[in-house]
Amino acid sequence: MTENAIIIAASMFAVAFVCLGAALGAALGNASMTGKAIESMARQPEEAGNLFTRMLVAVGLVESMPILCYVIAVVLVFANPFVK
Repeated sequence: MTENAIIIAASMFAVAFVCLGAALGAALGNASMTGKAIESMARQPEEAGNLFTRMLVAVGLVESMPILCYVIAVVLVFANPFVK
């Protein structure tokens, strides 16, 4: 194998691990946040609308992180600075 092939293969594995970590972190964060919001809505039904709106905004913010990770990963795959 040439040096470029090894670098590209290592980059692909790194991208896979980064995307896996980002997706797993977002999934766990969203699950925890949504569960706590539903518990809060059950305890205080009069605040359910306000809590639901805040939960949706927070879920959107959490989901933006994996999207940024995917974009950076794709850029590093196609514009790899280590490939000669």
